[in-house]
Amino acid sequence: MDRAAQLLHSVFGFPDFRPGQAEIVQSVLEGRNTLAIMPTGGGKSLCFQLPALCRDGVTVVISPLIALMRDQVRALRAAGVEAGALTSGNTDEETEEVFQAIDEGRLKLLYMAPERLASGGAQALLRRAKCSLIAVDEAHCVSQWGHDFRPDYLRIGELRRSLRVPLAAFTATADEETRAEIVTRLFDGEQPATFLRGFDRPNIHLAFAVKDKPREQILRFAAARRGQSGIVYCGTRNKTEVLAQALREAGHPAVAYHGGMEADERRQVETRFQREDGLIVVATIAFGMGIDKPDIRWVAHADLPKSIEGYYQEIGRAGRDGSPAETLTLYGPDDIRLRRSQIDEGAAPSDRKAADHARLNALLGLAEALACRRQVLLGYFGEQAEPCGHCDLCDRPAQLFDATEAVRKALSAILRTGEWFGAGHLIDILTGQATPKVRERGHDQLPTFAVGKDLSKPAWGAVFRQMMGRDLVRPDPERHGALRMTEAARPVLRGEAQVTLRKDTITAASDREPVVRAQVADEDLGLLALLKAKRRALAEAQNVPAYVVFPDRTLIEMAEKKPATLDQMAGITGVGARKLESYGAAFLEVITGAAEGVHPARLRLVGRPEGAVFDRLAEVQLQLARGEDGTGKYLTCTNSTLRQIAERRPSTLSELAAIPGMGEQKIDRFGPAFLAVLGEG
Repeated sequence: MDRAAQLLHSVFGFPDFRPGQAEIVQSVLEGRNTLAIMPTGGGKSLCFQLPALCRDGVTVVISPLIALMRDQVRALRAAGVEAGALTSGNTDEETEEVFQAIDEGRLKLLYMAPERLASGGAQALLRRAKCSLIAVDEAHCVSQWGHDFRPDYLRIGELRRSLRVPLAAFTATADEETRAEIVTRLFDGEQPATFLRGFDRPNIHLAFAVKDKPREQILRFAAARRGQSGIVYCGTRNKTEVLAQALREAGHPAVAYHGGMEADERRQVETRFQREDGLIVVATIAFGMGIDKPDIRWVAHADLPKSIEGYYQEIGRAGRDGSPAETLTLYGPDDIRLRRSQIDEGAAPSDRKAADHARLNALLGLAEALACRRQVLLGYFGEQAEPCGHCDLCDRPAQLFDATEAVRKALSAILRTGEWFGAGHLIDILTGQATPKVRERGHDQLPTFAVGKDLSKPAWGAVFRQMMGRDLVRPDPERHGALRMTEAARPVLRGEAQVTLRKDTITAASDREPVVRAQVADEDLGLLALLKAKRRALAEAQNVPAYVVFPDRTLIEMAEKKPATLDQMAGITGVGARKLESYGAAFLEVITGAAEGVHPARLRLVGRPEGAVFDRLAEVQLQLARGEDGTGKYLTCTNSTLRQIAERRPSTLSELAAIPGMGEQKIDRFGPAFLAVLGEG
């Protein structure tokens, strides 16, 4: 574990593990079968990348997302790690390079799509590569009834048995049912070491709003966050095009993304989003799964997501760098009817439809929450929490009222009309509107006619919407969406249960100030802009996303701490040894105006105590280069020799003489002085 902690700093540039990471890394290092459920942005990848560097052989990483695999490989190579990917997107040269690295024993991490496991040669290749560990990313894809099911994930358990190696599975989205399915299908039902590291993403602000001119709501939300990267999720392809155009007309850089686009068009959008600051992508849920962009500052849903798991995963694409991020989810009765009908009209068996309705109920419960949304969200995943103080309902508590009587009146109207009508007609009855349709059917003669005049039509609309959200009533697809009562409503109708609902105050999205503040102090904004410009130039030259050079968090720390030397630069989070070597001088030049000229031997000691020892040895050597009296023959040691002295710390002249490059003359000239320097530390 000591070596893992050392590599954490020297390779990845992190001073410490994030909460929960160390225990998972230890389990994987020990070769135990491991299941880790960690929040998006919680550092899942490091939990298999770090053990891969410490273990012999190759770690194969199964991931469903080609773009994400390619990004991780680029980031690992930038950090000095031998990694490769075998995907359908490879060129022949890239594939040959991976095979060569395998044959030469250099490769440490091999990324593969699950579909590749179907080929007959996959197992032979992994044996040839001396695979010693299988890591499964997005392990929830093994669930046949999940929202991201990938059939080829079912082959992974067989691969583990065949190779006889440990398996580590990771996911951010797995309720209790999905976790059980992962254990059955990947681990043959044998319980792995399981780590449930929480689902909370405290940096993400949660907010929902009832649809009220939704296009304007999205435009106001984006306007308040101008210049920040964001994603807008829509329910239909057409809506992505229309909303992206509206955002462009409002002066935002925005593009659409959906499954109907050509593959090249989609790749262009993904590439632009990864590399451009402030771009907004308006997309169906197909977008984002392969995007590892850490600085997405907001995610908005123009339509209600399909499930609470889908919602959690989609908002999880914001704020992966740990900095504040925001969400807004719009919903209305039409969304609820659509989602119900999609479930009812699907081909799934009845028990699965019931489970899907329950999942939708959980999402609607979050949308119609009466208090802290984070408590509701975490409660779904089996976690308890105090009120977060960081969601719209903590910012502005909901106004509640006892709606028991109103709900009973609504249920009575539904039953007395034979469960054949939608909310609009029922509201006309309750408010005493004798429309031609009401009179034609004789509904103006019902006992429930005009019994709800105490509430306005919009207020009744809110009651019916919340009744659908509580699953007290459901639209019946066989009756053209007419509302019918559920079993859950019967206790209310009988007077055995009370119902508390929210007063429906539709609040414009712009009424809430953005929670994302300036990333740095005003006096550092100019330096941050220069650092981003340097990053963009370096990234474009290498044809990689900007965050592969450095993420925003690292640049912000540079702007705040203003390192003046490479040693200080090595203390910045995210600056590992390889990145320091590759980019340190360039960014230091931006900060100080002049880059240090540092020998590679000294560069290897940057950020380590030995670096200061090296500097003292070099200083003493310079003083004695012509002897104590300054008249002797000029004599120096190489930087490589000084580095080895600093690292080995010999304590006697004989030990010092054993260092390569230290001959008899140099021992006479520098020996006692060097030992004195070493004795100081």
